[in-house]
Amino acid sequence: MNLLLIRPKAESVEGQPILRPLPSARCRSVGPFVFFDHMLPTRYAPGSGIDIRQHPHIGLSTLTYLFDGQLLHKDSLGSDQVVGPGEVSWMTAGKQIAHIERTPRPLWDSGSSVHGLQVWLASPLSAEQGEGHYSHHPEASLPVSETLGVRIRMIAGEGFCLKSPVPVLSPTLYAEVHLQAGSTLLIPPEHEQRAVYVLEGDAQLEGEVLPVQALAVLPGGETFTLCAETGCHLVLIGGAPLDGPRRMNWNFVASDLALIEAARARWAAGDWPTVPNETGRIELP
Repeated sequence: MNLLLIRPKAESVEGQPILRPLPSARCRSVGPFVFFDHMLPTRYAPGSGIDIRQHPHIGLSTLTYLFDGQLLHKDSLGSDQVVGPGEVSWMTAGKQIAHIERTPRPLWDSGSSVHGLQVWLASPLSAEQGEGHYSHHPEASLPVSETLGVRIRMIAGEGFCLKSPVPVLSPTLYAEVHLQAGSTLLIPPEHEQRAVYVLEGDAQLEGEVLPVQALAVLPGGETFTLCAETGCHLVLIGGAPLDGPRRMNWNFVASDLALIEAARARWAAGDWPTVPNETGRIELP
């Protein structure tokens, strides 16, 4: 089987340890997904937490999905939302947006834990210079199927006869899957590009062991059988291929380098919408 395994890079975002399999030199995107951060389980003592100051984006949507903990999202559109486990925080940048993410004040004071995923999805050409948008989707709004020891929650996009309410901009697959030991999952070729990221547990794909915390990119056009040797927790990502190459520089994604250069210049000059009541910001690297 021609399975591409992407071992993630260990990084730190403002002190939060992460694993980042996308982007990589061996795989720049899977469907619209151009960036994949696994925020590793972390315990913060009282008086500490995540504090990611104002920073800009263009040409992408961010999706934050937590397994544990809470994050406060605020952006230059005026959004102000606490996001908890099983909920979706969806922000489309369009031509420009700024946002912050931090541990909510009560948890900052008491101490807290966090574990989750944040992904970036490149916007299609028709939307990369559009208007920004934010939406929050409670856990109960995300469709779930459960049968024969397999539980699937559709975080965004559609597949497995499920469709998420998250307003994705192109064909997308983003599903959280829990499998009981001994159960199997058929992964159909509903989307041209697909990948599996095992968070926990022992699983095999067509008899090949799937390493934990690695991104397994699947060949297109085939149905695969995933078998859980122990209880497993994983996510599936994918969708239609991007409608052309994308460039990525810092927090900017675009089809044209000139758009990125202009965005960098505007952020450096302070010519950018700001998050209400926020003064701190992250400067250009």
